[in-house]
Amino acid sequence: MLHPENNRIPEKVNTVHLIAVCGTAMGALACMLKDLGFQVTGSDIHVYPPMSRFLAEHGIAVMNGFDPSHLSHRPDLVVVGNAVSKDNAEVLAAEAMNLWYCSMPQAVNRFAAAGKRQILIAGTHGKTTTSSLMAWILYRAGRDPSFIIGGIVSDFNSNYRTGAGDSIVIEADEYDTAFFDKGPKFLHYTPDAAILTSIEFDHADIYRDLDHVRDAFGRFVSGFKPHTLMVAADDNADVRALANQAACRRVFYGLHPDSDWHISDIRIEAPFTHFTVFKEKSLYGAFCTRMIGLHNLKNALSAVAVADDLGVSKEAVAEALSTFSGVKRRQEIRGEKNGIIVMDDFAHHPTAVTETIRAVKGYFSTNRIVAVFEPRTNSSMRNVFQRDYAVAFDLADRICIRRPSMLEKVPEKERFSSEKLVDDLKMREKDATHFDDTDAIIADLAASSRPGDVILVMSNGGFDNIHERLLEKLE
Repeated sequence: MLHPENNRIPEKVNTVHLIAVCGTAMGALACMLKDLGFQVTGSDIHVYPPMSRFLAEHGIAVMNGFDPSHLSHRPDLVVVGNAVSKDNAEVLAAEAMNLWYCSMPQAVNRFAAAGKRQILIAGTHGKTTTSSLMAWILYRAGRDPSFIIGGIVSDFNSNYRTGAGDSIVIEADEYDTAFFDKGPKFLHYTPDAAILTSIEFDHADIYRDLDHVRDAFGRFVSGFKPHTLMVAADDNADVRALANQAACRRVFYGLHPDSDWHISDIRIEAPFTHFTVFKEKSLYGAFCTRMIGLHNLKNALSAVAVADDLGVSKEAVAEALSTFSGVKRRQEIRGEKNGIIVMDDFAHHPTAVTETIRAVKGYFSTNRIVAVFEPRTNSSMRNVFQRDYAVAFDLADRICIRRPSMLEKVPEKERFSSEKLVDDLKMREKDATHFDDTDAIIADLAASSRPGDVILVMSNGGFDNIHERLLEKLE
């Protein structure tokens, strides 16, 4: 076990080594550290594109596998990713060498966020999209922000930025920090503004139940300073309860006319969705965005509220909203062949699946929506959401469910059953099919798809490169 007294960042740091550097957030941190002038190395067991290429382009030496020799240069600081266990070979070497170490959020707080106004986006859903849009608004307004986000922002083609401005946008994750710190990552930050989009049960591998999740978010909000602006979703009872107890500035946003910020007059004129924003029941402005779905309009509204508090003009906000290209893997159209659209989305929680399908169906109202789902997260591979998934696909015209590929990692009695889900969907008179592997899904869709179909692929992983392989077959 690493020595607890060494869990801090020394005053003088020149060299930094990251264990498990190919994680999305760890890779972003490595690049930020490089931008800031540090000598950076990293190691991982999953050194392959796109992250390997991304790190190489930023001049970061990445070593394959975990080996004590990777620390032979005795770095001033070792950053330990949350995917790393206490018996990792490099962790044991750092212990034996008595090296200083820290977690990813500790390093972000010390190096990337130091002296900057912290804008945090937290919640079970919508964090990545809202963070990305918030960063884009500040960038287009000339604020030169920094950001670290859990997805690739299309307009920057990156999930991080090291700006010279006074603000940093951070996607504030409720997942645990490291093996030596099982608290949520977001507890390491002190926000000047925080958006709270939603609170639901998720991450069944680290949270016992919804009360456990509520407790984590409660600790997060309890750390807010009196000057912190909390922008809270009005349609989530747990968010409202926390906001009403918070000892800071707070505003509510959503669809309700009594909220501090609300939207109305929504209309779709492809490729844009137009909507009107009201602030404290007075007209604030008319806006448009290429993002689809009511959930994304609410995400946009929360960012508008923060931008207004920061003094960004309505005109700058409008320009940013209209030019925002979105986030990769969030309702991203990967291609179209023979009139068949293949779309990629990160949805995996039942609520996210429901809202994603609703958004796609609302935008492509005359098309057949074929939902393809891979249960892959630690929660979706467990039976905690078995019943919830049975109603999450109601707006899809056809449903393809893949058997989880890593089901053996879950105790047998806790396992999700894709076969049972398909049976439950058929009981609801849905056109649903179970597949044992990705090859079978591709073969089926290549034979059964027709012009006008929108094939919506939902997974938080690569899904065996199903998008490109399917597009090739559709030719």
